[in-house]
Amino acid sequence: MAKHETPLLDQLESGPWPSFVSDLKQEAESRAKNENDINFQIPQEACEDLLGVLELSYKHGRTHWKHGGIVGVFGYGGGVIGRYCDQPEMFPGVAHFHTIRVNQPAGKFYTTKYLEDICKLWEFRGSGLTNMHGATGDIVLLGTTTPQLEEVFYELTHNMNQDLGGSGSNLRTPADCVGAARCEYACYDTQAICHELTNEYQDELHRPAFPYKFKFKFDGCPNCCVASIARSDMSFIGTWRDDIRIGGAHAGRDWGAFDIQKEVVDLCPTNCMRYEDGKLEINTKECTRCMHCINVMPRALRIGNDRGCSILVGAKAPILDGAQMGSLLVPFIKVEEPYDEIKEVIEKIWDWWMEEGKNRERLGELIRRQGFQRLLEVTEIDAIPQHVQEPRTNPYIFWREDEVPGGFERDVNEFRKYHQR
Repeated sequence: MAKHETPLLDQLESGPWPSFVSDLKQEAESRAKNENDINFQIPQEACEDLLGVLELSYKHGRTHWKHGGIVGVFGYGGGVIGRYCDQPEMFPGVAHFHTIRVNQPAGKFYTTKYLEDICKLWEFRGSGLTNMHGATGDIVLLGTTTPQLEEVFYELTHNMNQDLGGSGSNLRTPADCVGAARCEYACYDTQAICHELTNEYQDELHRPAFPYKFKFKFDGCPNCCVASIARSDMSFIGTWRDDIRIGGAHAGRDWGAFDIQKEVVDLCPTNCMRYEDGKLEINTKECTRCMHCINVMPRALRIGNDRGCSILVGAKAPILDGAQMGSLLVPFIKVEEPYDEIKEVIEKIWDWWMEEGKNRERLGELIRRQGFQRLLEVTEIDAIPQHVQEPRTNPYIFWREDEVPGGFERDVNEFRKYHQR
């Protein structure tokens, strides 16, 4: 019999979709059944009390969790999110219920042994509840007590060759798409650079020193499978700068009911395609690499051969200043080991943000406050047309008088004379 009545949570099980409530109940039942077989290191009733505190939160319309403040493992400032229940007498099983973030491998490739080991570890030293994966990318281990943090950390690092992820005002765990391992559209090796930058910036990942959180995400192509353009302070989106390759089962084939003109050419956002007399042509200069045509006709069209990535900055969810999408900073850069050019851009941005950023101000908010031009100055990147969203709008890029060739004063005087007439 359930320890707590949960009529509001029960409603969440009534729909057609799988419910996390059902998973919680299943884990609670499993722990009750196996309490004689497993010497649980946290209260055996943790899952039952978790259901109870969640029901109470729904009933009161507010959370009953309070942040744990400084709690973690020795030498690390991140990786553990402290959580305490504000009703410990009513729900003793979740009086402490800390979350541990575990750094996922690049591309999220696992062996069955690894998954089995981490589940056994968490059944023994935690609640048994996991989130595979969190929004940042980590393996999220939900719910354990303070004495178990060092024990879990030791098992992860010494026996599983695994490290904690990021939390707090630091570099969050870098995340990437599956890349060239499984995808023909990948324009660079997302797993290689994700792994390299994770190792390179361990100090920034584990010892919070930033104004707020900072996220890297690596998308192998413009399909943006990890949504880097919307969710990361610095996104690396694969692209190419030569022609889309046309060949194989191309437009000359009898596609039956498929209408190339209607379903591909007319839907091109820049109208860079033309289909005449059974022949498809693409004006590369107008193509923005949106991938629509390649996705629709993958056997006829291929990404180009001159591949690299675009770097965008400033995306974030709505916390202080509303949601923002990434702004293009570097239209094209080769992604080749040891990635020195990319690291140079990253570190110049960090130096500026750490110097000028306010507390809890994301990079995108600093760019809005000080201007995109200031970002170009600190990164020593020249202003180019790709930094302008569309023609005849203010690109928020200006030139100082000493940067403009002769004739500036003459133009200003002519402008003044015109308006004095």
